[in-house]
Amino acid sequence: MDEKQRIEQLRKQLHEHNYKYYVLNEPSISDYDFDQLMHELQDLEARHPEMEDKNSPTQRVGSDLQSEFRQVTHKYPMLSLSNTYSEEDVRQWYDSVKKGLAGEDFEVCCEMKYDGLSISLTYVDGRLTQAVTRGDGVQGDDVTQNVKTIRAIPLVLPGTGYPQEFEIRGEILMPWTSFERLNAEREAAEEPLFANPRNAASGTLKSLDSRVVASRQLDAYLYYLLGEELPADGHFENLETARQWGFKISEGMKKVRTVEEILDYINYWDTERKNLPVATDGIVLKVNSLRQQRALGFTAKSPRWAIAYKFKAERAQTRLLEVTYQVGRTGAVTPVANMEPVQLAGTTVRRATLNNEDFIRSFDLHIGDMVYVEKGGEIIPKIVGVNIDERPIIAQPVQFIKRCPECGTPLVRYEGEAAWYCPNDAGCPPQIKGRIEHFIARRAMNIDSLGPETVDEYFRRGLIRNVADLYDIEVQQINGDGSRTKSAQRIVNGIQKSKEVPFERVVFALGIRFVGETSARLLARHFKSMDALMQAGLQDLEEVEGIGEVMAKSIIGYFHNGQNRGIVERLRGYGLQFALSTEQTAAQSDRLAGLSIVISGVFQHHSRDEYKLLIEQNGGKNVGSISSKTSFILAGDNMGPSKLQKAEKLGIRIVSEDEFLEMIE
Repeated sequence: MDEKQRIEQLRKQLHEHNYKYYVLNEPSISDYDFDQLMHELQDLEARHPEMEDKNSPTQRVGSDLQSEFRQVTHKYPMLSLSNTYSEEDVRQWYDSVKKGLAGEDFEVCCEMKYDGLSISLTYVDGRLTQAVTRGDGVQGDDVTQNVKTIRAIPLVLPGTGYPQEFEIRGEILMPWTSFERLNAEREAAEEPLFANPRNAASGTLKSLDSRVVASRQLDAYLYYLLGEELPADGHFENLETARQWGFKISEGMKKVRTVEEILDYINYWDTERKNLPVATDGIVLKVNSLRQQRALGFTAKSPRWAIAYKFKAERAQTRLLEVTYQVGRTGAVTPVANMEPVQLAGTTVRRATLNNEDFIRSFDLHIGDMVYVEKGGEIIPKIVGVNIDERPIIAQPVQFIKRCPECGTPLVRYEGEAAWYCPNDAGCPPQIKGRIEHFIARRAMNIDSLGPETVDEYFRRGLIRNVADLYDIEVQQINGDGSRTKSAQRIVNGIQKSKEVPFERVVFALGIRFVGETSARLLARHFKSMDALMQAGLQDLEEVEGIGEVMAKSIIGYFHNGQNRGIVERLRGYGLQFALSTEQTAAQSDRLAGLSIVISGVFQHHSRDEYKLLIEQNGGKNVGSISSKTSFILAGDNMGPSKLQKAEKLGIRIVSEDEFLEMIE
């Protein structure tokens, strides 16, 4: 592969990783590995200026913007910091600052780099008026209501002497204790685990339900003050003053003058950070004087007066004792490494996921091996290597099982999949119980009077074998000796009340593989009834925005299964909501009748889902992709360049948000 081909390959990889990190909150590589790929791309692009591309990952910062929130333009851009991983890089940065200041003396403020979600808080007359995420650095999401639930952030300042208006920036964090409790709850519900506290904090703060945010006990540290009337020229001094105003400022800040003092600070916290209650992934170095900061200025993407030193991932060595296997509700079989307990990044690690059979083979794992385990910023431990030199002579290679550990059914591996599956979805206990637990979950049918332990008990007693059986349960069946009448009645009432749950959540509750909450909502809004969804073909499903071929085939396969159809028909008979409500489907007008409309961009007045509903209520049809049959594009801010280009090529009209609202008035 030549260098030009490598440039294209790196751009593609980094775009994918940016999407996973900033949009899905599901990073698949470490920050260190990401930065190494980025540095390689920067070096290659410097050698090949003819390959310039304004859409290259090197030309922009990532974005965590979400259409459900109102976007706000930052008064002061929130740029990212350049990352470094070595003592040599720290020295080079220090020397560049000295050169940039023409030899003038300067101080450096050393701070912990907290691993959370960046936030900008605006206070007017001592009251919190706005909280905005970093977003793409230029604009972010307004999450004020959610931030108000975080007790570490003052709503009204108790101190005095603060400016009439100012901005203070910091990091929203999820403490280790809250994070571990949350993941334990998600594991019990067989929901995907958060990879680290940063992702958990981000996912929590972007929740549309402030009660969820409040329940997860987020924390916050503030680290930068901005405004027209700041107390001092020194960054350190400003933060110490902000502490007196009632803000939570790190106790670990320190002012230094020499590069040796910087390195001493880094070395101290590389060990001591393990005792902190929140996740940290490095040290931030800032020139202390605001005047000198202004003199040094910025590059296109980051300030010259600050840099982030990232700690290397923490690694430990321990012995692999055995490999066990877990079966999820979809039938996927996950191997788990059981190891001798070892301390790592502040917690005791005993288990680590092994992903799949290919992962095991890639390390040639043997029982009894001394394995290297890493966490870094990740709470989910992973095996990253094997110490072959310490392999016992009698060690036997790990052999992936051939039969389901729960029901004994021979496992299967579907084309294009890395995992092995138990195909006995009708008779394998973990799959059956997993589907029932998914069905009763808060975001599905919300039968909060039931829980995993109750589902397990009812399954063992033969009361339930599928989700439809829940609606046959009677008080006397679960009352036992008569001492649990109230709780039994509460459970039955909760099950009956679930019949009021909206259609879109019923679709999600069915547990169709690959269909999440968002997909279920899109499907419900598009097809409007269970009958229409059950009869939909591949082409019908792929017309729905966000529904690809894999998901479409999974939906078709689910409804073609006789047992599934039988359960669905039983649920219909019990009175569950199998169609959108009259209010949701009632057409307000026929102004958009016969029109096929594509939605693209970020909107100010309504969310994308609300616009889709308005289109349907006025007789129009939502379509996910642009074609010659598209009537017009409802375009908000930041419309995708590829869609814009295709629209221009096909001569399709672009309609703004305000124009659209006038059309349907």
